[in-house]
Amino acid sequence: MNLPQPLSLLLLLLLSLLSSSQVSPTLLQDKLALLDFSNHLPHLHYLNWNDSSPVCSHWTGITCNADGSRVISLRLPGVGFHGPIPANTLGRLSALQILSLRSNGITGPFPSDLFNLTELSFLYLQFNRFTGPLPFDFSVWKNLTVVNLSNNGFNGTIPGSLSKLTQLQGLNLANNSVSGEIPDLYLPNLQQINLSFNKLTGIVPKWLLKFPSSVFRGNKVVFGNYASPPSDASNYYPKPGNFGKLSETAVLGIVAGCCVLGLIGFAFLVVVCCLRRREEEDVLFSGKLEKGKMSPERVISRNQDANNRLFFFEGCSYAFDLEDLLRASAEVLGKGTFGTAFKAILEDANTVVVKRLKEVSAGKREFEQQMEVVGSIKHANVSELRAYYYSKDEKLLVYDYFTRGSVAAMLHGKRGEERIPLDWDTRLRISIGAARGIARIHAENNGKLVHGNVKSSNIFLNSQNYGCVSDHGLATIMSSLGPPIARAAGYRAPEVTDTRKSSQSSDVYSFGVLLLELLTGKSPVYSNGADEVIHLVRWVHSVVREEWTAEVFDVELLKYTNIEEEMVELLQIALACVTRMPEQRPKMPDVVKMIENVRQSEYEKTQSSEAKSENSTTPQYFSGLESSTPL
Repeated sequence: MNLPQPLSLLLLLLLSLLSSSQVSPTLLQDKLALLDFSNHLPHLHYLNWNDSSPVCSHWTGITCNADGSRVISLRLPGVGFHGPIPANTLGRLSALQILSLRSNGITGPFPSDLFNLTELSFLYLQFNRFTGPLPFDFSVWKNLTVVNLSNNGFNGTIPGSLSKLTQLQGLNLANNSVSGEIPDLYLPNLQQINLSFNKLTGIVPKWLLKFPSSVFRGNKVVFGNYASPPSDASNYYPKPGNFGKLSETAVLGIVAGCCVLGLIGFAFLVVVCCLRRREEEDVLFSGKLEKGKMSPERVISRNQDANNRLFFFEGCSYAFDLEDLLRASAEVLGKGTFGTAFKAILEDANTVVVKRLKEVSAGKREFEQQMEVVGSIKHANVSELRAYYYSKDEKLLVYDYFTRGSVAAMLHGKRGEERIPLDWDTRLRISIGAARGIARIHAENNGKLVHGNVKSSNIFLNSQNYGCVSDHGLATIMSSLGPPIARAAGYRAPEVTDTRKSSQSSDVYSFGVLLLELLTGKSPVYSNGADEVIHLVRWVHSVVREEWTAEVFDVELLKYTNIEEEMVELLQIALACVTRMPEQRPKMPDVVKMIENVRQSEYEKTQSSEAKSENSTTPQYFSGLESSTPL
């Protein structure tokens, strides 16, 4: 059937609309609004929002309702937004219930766009740079449950329209410039409030006296002469009593008793504080929300520094802030030379590794400069530093999580029938990748950067199954190296034990121990079962010296054929790295070339042998070893 051309074009258009995306019109409008928002508000970190990907299941920070027809939650903390919120963007998300843009650098007055979000229940805008008065009419948000506008530059007075928010449970306006008197509101469901460090004056209303006086700290407010004082009565003084009716002996007895009780109480307080401090070190990432987890508010108030926040490096796609990190489900991965590592699972299901540093000697400026150097390293064989946090009491580093665990776990995990051995190809890839990574680290900062903590527990496998180096560049900001923990002692070069300072040459030594570890399957320091502690380097030297080289290699490698020559070559490289005199050790770029030459075609090996015969520098690393390494 031949249709008129205009009619056929219309039919084709209708068919294309029906067969195109199944996105509902309302979700499509939300998608366009979000794209306008991200495209017109500059941000430092990448957002995986694009027109071709599904909003509800793929976009970072987005949650949709059950049938996928509307966006109901937008959580983008710490993305690096800067500048004012563009008009006519977020206001089009008319079904939005949760908005979190905390810990960014958003400026300007309170966004007028938000007045269109009448379904909003949770609003988190803390730690930005908003200025101007608070919203005059809060009544447009009938469902508001939590409002956090703290740590901004809001001024003006607290609006009386807050009394219309009958569902409000939490209100935080701390660390702003809000002035005037606190209005006599009635919020029956309010459970938490914080008005501290503003410019408030006058008398605190009676209905607020159920909260501790600390929530009014930093203001010029007074508490009225009410029947029941605040729960924290630190602002009150007891009225003088009539002691004239007591005898002098009774008064002296009371004073003496109070002194004794005071001393006991003081001693008890000191013990509790010491125990609590130790406990906090272990429970910051305890993984138990109810028991022992340090809340973000506690960290911030303790440090008295509202400007301290997570700093993300360019290219990082994570969207979380310090609050998310501290509330994450977590478990301890291990305690090392520089601190404790935690595996943290965030609310958006991303998993990261958080390194909590101990005994940092560097000040804030020096710390930040060193982190800039470390965070700028982008290399396939170097674990990328994603973010860091610095305050007086806490120094945190954030890395990607490697699902397969460290090389130490792969090598020294429980051996038995169910164990999957680390095959020779993988060990060789670990060696090549780790060498490349350390060489790249040594090239940074004008060729002066030191890893300072090379060991198998800091080596992981990247997506290509090559070694990937972590925990680098921290030695210069830490206090001088103390006595190492048991296994780490075997990695330290002799000169580090004396000077307590790491160098690129000592990194080479530690890498040589790592190679020996891969070849032998033994820990750098281990026991032979007879209470005798054996150092791997000394043991390998003794075996090679007796010409029993074959006994050096891990029994798990014996089932692989045609690898004997490669193992011997890698052993020679390892022994060159662990030479006692630092100046006799090879440089890491030379080590990379030597390891890459271990596995070559026969033609390449022939060419390499001819080249070595003409080059007098490389053989010196192996002088005296060739005769002691037959199989």
